[in-house]
Amino acid sequence: MIDSKKAYQYYLEQDRIALGRKQDRRPRLFGDEIWKLERLLRKVEYDSNCRDGFAAFVIGKYHKFRFHRLSVRLGMTIPPNVFGPGLSIPHYGTIVVHGNVRAGRNCRLQEGVTIGATNGSHEAAVIGDNCYFGSGAKVIGAVRIADDVAVGANAVVTADIAEPGTTWAGIPARKISGRDSHSNLCRELFEGQDI
Repeated sequence: MIDSKKAYQYYLEQDRIALGRKQDRRPRLFGDEIWKLERLLRKVEYDSNCRDGFAAFVIGKYHKFRFHRLSVRLGMTIPPNVFGPGLSIPHYGTIVVHGNVRAGRNCRLQEGVTIGATNGSHEAAVIGDNCYFGSGAKVIGAVRIADDVAVGANAVVTADIAEPGTTWAGIPARKISGRDSHSNLCRELFEGQDI
């Protein structure tokens, strides 16, 4: 969670790397809408977690308005304080995430992903680090997903995935491989780390 200016800058940098932006420091004026959305998401998180006072309130409301407007335009529902650093959304398309989801670092969401609660419950998924969700994947309910897990396209996860470094697919999702998610994530995220 963003709890300082330094953490805010770290999140922005990790998101930039996860999106594969090598040289750019800021999104282009035209295009890069997903990167703009992610930067606004981090601004909203910083505003709500770190700023106080009337001026911060006004700035925070402005950022929330811009974030909401761009979210609606792109068809994405991603609440603040859900994803760790290194969030990657490579394509336009509907993405819906429940506000009580907690996801670790380096999460990649393809278009059509839904991560939500079920049956009127407010309990939602807890997702580990370095997880990948393919196009149309659904994670329903208060499930736990281990680190380094890849969920394939159109898979439906309704039970815990406790085994790290595996690939899951199908309806309901079942283990199909012992391969981890790293081939689906930006390699630069892992530089200087043991993986």
